[in-house]
Amino acid sequence: MKKDCTTLAFLGDAFYELSVRRRLAERGGVYAADKLHRSAVHYVKASAQAKAARGLIGRAVLAEEELDIVRRARNRKPKSIPKNADPLDYKYATAFEALLGFHYLEGRTEAAEALIDLSIEIIDSAES
Repeated sequence: MKKDCTTLAFLGDAFYELSVRRRLAERGGVYAADKLHRSAVHYVKASAQAKAARGLIGRAVLAEEELDIVRRARNRKPKSIPKNADPLDYKYATAFEALLGFHYLEGRTEAAEALIDLSIEIIDSAES
């Protein structure tokens, strides 16, 4: 399978969203679908993913191979940017998704899940 940044981000986006949704469902309780959706969006929107990417870089937890993927994905020129996303946030969000997609494609789902756990902590702590 082709491992360019776009493909990695495509896979990473799906893996991250599913992981976030699973975590929300595992918290228990009965919630309306719209509340679960809003909770998921809180973590998967571009600005949150950008915070996660910056936080992971700032905490120096990524190996050189991971940093290379983040750099390549962040520096690629996007064909379009959603109208409600800051362009720089969108680039960092794409880099975050590519990192997760890389781990997913390599069969390193435990590493991806560990990064997601840390990312959720980073996103939550940014609002405290």
